Amino acid sequence: MSKSNNHGHAAEHAYHAIKGRLLRNEWPDGTYLRETELAESLGVSRTPVRDALRRLAVEGLVETIPNAGTRVRGWNAQDLDEIFGLRSLLEGYAARLAAQRLSEEEIGELRTLCEEMEAIVARGSEDRSRREALAPLNERFHTLILQGSRNGRLAQMTRQVVSIPLVLRTFTRYEPEEIRRSMSHHREMVEAFAARDPIWAESIMLAHLQAGFAVMKRNQANPTG
Repeated sequence: MSKSNNHGHAAEHAYHAIKGRLLRNEWPDGTYLRETELAESLGVSRTPVRDALRRLAVEGLVETIPNAGTRVRGWNAQDLDEIFGLRSLLEGYAARLAAQRLSEEEIGELRTLCEEMEAIVARGSEDRSRREALAPLNERFHTLILQGSRNGRLAQMTRQVVSIPLVLRTFTRYEPEEIRRSMSHHREMVEAFAARDPIWAESIMLAHLQAGFAVMKRNQANPTG
C-alpha cells in the first residue's frame, strides 16, 4: 500500500473513531480535543487526526478556536430556539413538497427505513447501542424527504441552518417512549406521502420536530440525565 493510501486509511479511521465518540457524548460540550492525545489513543500520527478534526468541523460536531485548538461544539438555549424555529419552517415545507413530488420508489425506501428502525426498537430501545444504530437510519429518512422536495435551494438552506450532528447526538438520549413516538411519526409521514396529502405530511413533520425539540431542551437542562 502506498504512503498516500496509508494516510487516507488512517485519516478515515480517525474520523470514524472520533465521530463515534462525539455522537456517544463521551466528551462534555466545550472539551478541547488534543491532537497528541487522540493520536496516541488511536494509534496513528497527528496528521490524520488533524485531517479528521477538520472534517468534523465542517460537519459541525467540533469547532476550531483560533490560537486555542479544537473543541466539542456546544449549543445554548438561544441556539436551540433558532435551530428549531428554522428547522420547523424548512423541513415542514419540505414535507409538504415531498408529498407531491416523491417517487413511488422513494416512498418505498422510506417504508423500508421505517421497518429497519422499528425492528431495532423491537429488540429493545433501552440498549444504548441500539439507539445509536437508529441515528444514521433516522438521518437517511430526513435526507430522503429533503431530496424528495425537489427543491435544491431548500435542501441546501436546511443543511446550513440545521445541525444534523446535534440531532444525532441527542437521538441517543431519547427515552423508550419517545423513541416509539418518533417511530410512529415516521410511519404516519410515509402514509401521508403515499396519500399525496401535503397538509397531513407537513403537520406530522411539525409535531415530530417539536417532540425532538422538547428532548433537546431537557438534555440541555439536565446534560447528564
